[in-house]
Amino acid sequence: MAGKRNKIDRREFLKGSAAAAVAFGAGLALNPVYGGTGRVRGKGKRVIVVGVDGMDPRLSERLMDAGKLPNFEKLRRQGGFSVLGTSIPPQSPVAWANFINGAGPGSHGIFDFIHRHPEKQCVPFFAMAETLPGAGYWEVGDYRLQLDFWPFNHKPPATVLKRQGTPFWDYLDEAKIYSTFYDLPSNYPPSESQYGYHRCLAGMGTPDMLGTYGTYQHFSEDGPLRTKDEGGGKRSMLFFENETAHGKIIGPPNTFLVKPEDTAVDFTVHRDTDANAALIEIQKHRILLRQGQWSRWIKLDFEMAIPGPNKHISGICRFYLQQVRENFRLYVSPVNSDPSDSALKLTEPPEFIKEVSNRLDLFYTTGFQEDHKALSNKVFTDEEFRSQATYVLQERLALLDYALENYDDGLLFFYFSSTDLQSHMFWWDSDEKHPVRSSGEAKKYFGDIQQLYGKMDEVLGMILSRYGDKATIFVMSDHGFANFKRQFNVNTWLRENGYLYPPDARSVLADVDWARTKAYGLGINGLYINLKGREIYGTVEPGAEYEFYVDELAAKLEAVTDENGRRVIHKAHRADKDYSGPATALAPDLIIGYRRDYRASWDTCLGGMGGKILYDNDSAWSADHCADAAEVPGVLFSNKPIAASSPALIDLAPTILTEFGLGVPSSMVGRNILKT
Repeated sequence: MAGKRNKIDRREFLKGSAAAAVAFGAGLALNPVYGGTGRVRGKGKRVIVVGVDGMDPRLSERLMDAGKLPNFEKLRRQGGFSVLGTSIPPQSPVAWANFINGAGPGSHGIFDFIHRHPEKQCVPFFAMAETLPGAGYWEVGDYRLQLDFWPFNHKPPATVLKRQGTPFWDYLDEAKIYSTFYDLPSNYPPSESQYGYHRCLAGMGTPDMLGTYGTYQHFSEDGPLRTKDEGGGKRSMLFFENETAHGKIIGPPNTFLVKPEDTAVDFTVHRDTDANAALIEIQKHRILLRQGQWSRWIKLDFEMAIPGPNKHISGICRFYLQQVRENFRLYVSPVNSDPSDSALKLTEPPEFIKEVSNRLDLFYTTGFQEDHKALSNKVFTDEEFRSQATYVLQERLALLDYALENYDDGLLFFYFSSTDLQSHMFWWDSDEKHPVRSSGEAKKYFGDIQQLYGKMDEVLGMILSRYGDKATIFVMSDHGFANFKRQFNVNTWLRENGYLYPPDARSVLADVDWARTKAYGLGINGLYINLKGREIYGTVEPGAEYEFYVDELAAKLEAVTDENGRRVIHKAHRADKDYSGPATALAPDLIIGYRRDYRASWDTCLGGMGGKILYDNDSAWSADHCADAAEVPGVLFSNKPIAASSPALIDLAPTILTEFGLGVPSSMVGRNILKT
């Protein structure tokens, strides 16, 4: 196989295919236990878990010491505070799956945001969910008809959850103990309840209507004549004639066509430069916005052209009028699935999303809601991103009110993303030069993160006042945070050290000579040996040769230093030493644990390489947690004393089960951390 190379379009990978799994006209039956009221009823034990993504123990302690987090400080004084061990690697999908299973990646099979198909020589896919193609179609002209009779036996496309093992709520469900989870990561599509005592609104991993994980659409007079895709967005030109312009909002692909095409909705903009405002006409809506104003959520109807009656899919978006004069600029949020009429399964049971929407109206349903890509791509200013992220938090707080109003007993889990996605963009706890901001701006926006911690303290205070001695209460995070100053390109390092060929290779997805390559990097923390019998073009023999390369690479990586002499990598973990369980088939051979200030380069994640091994991070994404687990642990607070030393994410599921009087299953490796 000398010289064998494979190619993949990165944009197609990032776009994903979850939108192909839209189900039309599904009949929804009311859940026999919860009924249609949305309220959990019953008397019994209460456990409330608040997941505050990315809440950092160092910053938490600093703010508690300064008297700025009085409710968290109260729990600390009572013995209910600890650093919380995270996952290897400390990536959110991996960490939350550790929490869900009460065990590590060897149990749930999620090792990174990005996995690869070894039989396709490192073709990547999204680790949390995968869309499987449908079958049993009959092609008539340009159309693919869904036929539900022999010999076609139509099977529609389906998005499947890739997390393996048994989630801990299944044991509660079987014991007829209610559980409700709001915006839970690593659980899309939401797993089913066998006994009807479990509800869940899916969080991180839920796609938008384009099948991506958040694609904004931006329209401006200086935009490209033809719509241009960029990471996380689409840019288009608006041409004004007599102060009127026309555009299209791209919607989900029409999978009823043999060659699927994107659906679209036309809109018209009339601008008034004197009033510094614009009127947007789209379908039945007329939206009047002043410069700097956001619209409410707007329902859009996307038509699927098929023979016979047309099918329609409902999506929602928000408009933000950025600029009227000189260069008209209009931002359109990612098109979210309509919670009042969702084409995707967003909740378990399916009708739960409608119950929430009936009360709260429309809201974000994608997993990633803060539009960090718009800031990274300079579509948003810092202030515009903060405005949009604040709206997300306001929606989440309204959802929390709903959750508490409809909670009587059992387990309640509620998730906040603000402390993670805003920290990625605004965290900077250093006087050193920031990648994109002045020293004063960096301090200003880091102050916003501290204010967010104060808001979480208010949330805790409200819950304590309502349930203080009536429930066991946990506040936990999946990891902490660190500055992201320097990038390390794994594949460039492998190429320059003779493990990856040819010397002028630029991407493991396009131009690698696999016959001479011994190892490659893919994902944020993963390094793979090109193992014979596993990788389709593998060259390294199992046994002694494999052991040699794994150990040699680990030792050399841990010895890498930056130009200032600082070591870059805390530890290169061997998967076969740190992982155990039945779900290790897709695990990397080495998990690279970076030191604080360092992370894999942006190019590394999808197999790219350039001329330099180490270089500055120049993105607004200026903080991260994809380091070594020892560098960025999470945090745990409880209104009960924490008895165990060094608690970790895997301990929370066993602790919750124990609180409800249930045994800890053998599949879990964690233990109860409270006093018994």
